[in-house]
Amino acid sequence: MPPSVITNRRWPDIRVATVRRDARQILRALGEPAADLTVSLVDDAEMHQLNRAYRGKDAPTDVLAFAMREGLRVAGDDRELGDVVISVDTAVRQAARRRVTPAAEVRTLLIHGILHLLGYDHERSAAEARRMRRQERSLASLLHGADAPRRPGSAPPPPGC
Repeated sequence: MPPSVITNRRWPDIRVATVRRDARQILRALGEPAADLTVSLVDDAEMHQLNRAYRGKDAPTDVLAFAMREGLRVAGDDRELGDVVISVDTAVRQAARRRVTPAAEVRTLLIHGILHLLGYDHERSAAEARRMRRQERSLASLLHGADAPRRPGSAPPPPGC
């Protein structure tokens, strides 16, 4: 089943079909082509509610990942990967600061969220943060070489979790 992309409104500069295609390419590159993934594109108000409810943080954030492969498992649930929620409002602001398109920022957040679903955690240790960053750069290059950072050796700051 292809990744599902859910949104309750149209976003200028963000195409649902592109997000779905990018998610499919990321999953394929990570060896998870049959994984069930849902991506939700939300506004800051909805993200604020989710961040407060699930992380105890009373503010919106850019991306949240809800992994289905953690905790107790049930036979046959190995296709279930989880949900990635992206605040498009926050992505647009971050894109302006980083001088990239909103679509490129959403791609960055999508990559970051999917890696979290697969167990990558930049908050665990400096070594894990470096490992995750390398994987993010590799996937970003695969998806959008033209949107990659323009200065040699530079990289955008990681998404704020």
